[in-house]
Amino acid sequence: MRIAISGTYSSGKTLTSYALAHYVGIPRTRARTMRELLPEAVPGKTLEQCTAAELVQLIVRRHVDRAVHESRFEGSFISDGSSLQEWIYGAVRVIVGINPNDSVHLGEFESVERTPEIQVFEDVMEQLGVAFKQHVRQTYDAFVHLPNELALAADGHRPVNERFRSMADERLLEVAAELGIPAHVVGGGVAERLVEIARIFELPALMAPEEAIARAEAEYQALDMRIESDRASVIVR
Repeated sequence: MRIAISGTYSSGKTLTSYALAHYVGIPRTRARTMRELLPEAVPGKTLEQCTAAELVQLIVRRHVDRAVHESRFEGSFISDGSSLQEWIYGAVRVIVGINPNDSVHLGEFESVERTPEIQVFEDVMEQLGVAFKQHVRQTYDAFVHLPNELALAADGHRPVNERFRSMADERLLEVAAELGIPAHVVGGGVAERLVEIARIFELPALMAPEEAIARAEAEYQALDMRIESDRASVIVR
C-alpha cells in the first residue's frame, strides 16, 4: 500500500506521516522540504522573495527529490505529501500571485493582474501538471487527506494566507478525484488520525498512538527550522 498524506500548508502532514510510520510499521519516504532546498536553489532568499522562475526551479527540484526517494521502495511506503501539492501550490499562484500575501486585499473571486510573467508562469505550470499528474497516478494507491482545520504555523517559512490554503485544499481533492485515486479525509488530533487511518486500510497497530506520536515529535524537533537566510550563510562559508 503506497499512501500519500495529503493536505495544504500547516495541515499536519509531516508529524502525521512520521507517527503513522511508527504506528503501523510502514516506512516513510524522505524527500527534502522547500526550506531545505532554498539555500541550494536560491541562496539567501526566503520563499516569499522568489521570482516565478525560481519557484519553478524549486517545484521541479522537490518533485525530482520525491521521485528519487519513492523509487527506492519496492513495496509499501508512506509519503509526506505528494508532487501534486508542489504543483498545486504553483498553480494557485496564477490567481493569488507569486507571493500570495501581496493579494490579501482581493475578494474571493478576484485574481491578480495577468502580467506577462504570470501568463508565462501559468503556461509552464499547466505543462508541469501533465507530467506531475502522470507520476502521481502511477505512484500512489491512496491519499489520506488532512483537512484545513489547523492554524497556519507562524514560522516565517510559509508566504501564504487562508485564501491560498483553502484554494489549495479544495484543488488537492479535486485532482485526486480526477486521477481516480481514493482520498480519505481524516481530521482530528494526531492520535485520532492514526487510529482512523489504520482502520481504513486494515493495518495492525504496532504500539499505542501516544508512543508513535512521541517518537514522531522527537524526529520532528530534530528538523532544521532555521530561516532560509541563516541556512544559506552556513552553506556558503
